[in-house]
Amino acid sequence: MPRTRATAPPKEEPRLEEKRTLVRAEKPSKTFILPSSTSTNARLLSLPNPQSGELSRYFFCPERGIYEFIIVASPPTAARSILFTPAKQPTTVEKDVPLTTASVAKKAELLVATPIDALFFLTHLFSTTTKSGQSLFQPLDDIIDSNDDLHPHFRHVLYDETFRSTLLARAEAICETVEAGDEKMLRFSEMKLLKELIAKAERMAAQGLPASLEERFIRQALAAPLMSVKREDTLTGQTSKEDEASSKSEERQDSPATVATTATPSVSTPAGESTPAPGEDSNSSDHVTRLQRIATALSFMKESYLPQVLCSRIDEILASPESPLDLKPLQDRLKQLVELRAEAFASRNMSDFSRKRGLDDEEVEARAEKKRKKDEEEKTKKAAESQGVRSLKKVNTTGMKKMSDFFGKSAATKKT
Repeated sequence: MPRTRATAPPKEEPRLEEKRTLVRAEKPSKTFILPSSTSTNARLLSLPNPQSGELSRYFFCPERGIYEFIIVASPPTAARSILFTPAKQPTTVEKDVPLTTASVAKKAELLVATPIDALFFLTHLFSTTTKSGQSLFQPLDDIIDSNDDLHPHFRHVLYDETFRSTLLARAEAICETVEAGDEKMLRFSEMKLLKELIAKAERMAAQGLPASLEERFIRQALAAPLMSVKREDTLTGQTSKEDEASSKSEERQDSPATVATTATPSVSTPAGESTPAPGEDSNSSDHVTRLQRIATALSFMKESYLPQVLCSRIDEILASPESPLDLKPLQDRLKQLVELRAEAFASRNMSDFSRKRGLDDEEVEARAEKKRKKDEEEKTKKAAESQGVRSLKKVNTTGMKKMSDFFGKSAATKKT
């Protein structure tokens, strides 16, 4: 009978689970949330920032407009990561087909595309042209061609045919226009820019500011200080005879109205609200609050989207008699609040140490920051400890001697 070699058992195909590996992304991966229903010509472009002029990443769609990216990230106290996996996982392993692996981005942040008005990009363009001394009426193409150092991406946006009508409409909102045949001539106007910014700020104030901005820049800024009032000054209508007070004690106890009038009066307002100052009606207070919201929105737009030179010019126009927005009631109210706060600080009784001093916002933030750093250090310290050290901490050492007892003076004496 001929001998035959024993055939080797068939080689098993590696399982899909064994091939899958989880690796960290080599480059910092970024997650973009882009608008839906964009055209096929939408692109990520590098455009000059309207405020600083530095190149930043924007999303441009000729049909939808320009979008800036707002970073939404997890707080440092609760670090997170993002797991990137293929959209469709294969069920079987095929030969000569590389298996895609998942990756982990250490920094969890989302870049959300938010629409930005093309007006701010044109403001940077027109203010540069006006600065060079060319304050004449010019066509838009001539204004663009006069800037030789424009970035190619920005020039692509300015000359896009689909986006051209939107660009011209926003240019006319901040420029004086004259007709020259079939073409419109433009000249940058700081007054028209201010009116457009005020219209935007009024819409923001009408829709309502975010809760954090409303609390910090509106309610706290317009809150009247609490004046210190002596107890004996507030008690009125009490008789000086002790027998009359004792005879009417039962009546005061039985009557809620009498108790309310004889008790020490205290002013209580809802959280975050303040009562109008003496001589100030509610209509005036509402008007001042609305002006404060508009001023806050204007300040946000100036600091975020306008160059520093143009911001100074806008402030000068607001302070001039030709200003389209009258901020005098707001300025008078803020000046009055400064005086009231100074009086409240001066009226405090410095000798009364029984009353605890209230913490300022800076002190509260400093304590919170100190506590946060302490918690982070404790978490880092716990993470660096080994399993054995954590197990030893759980051992009950009641009744045991410390290690220092074996190396004290008594142990040295016994050894000699």
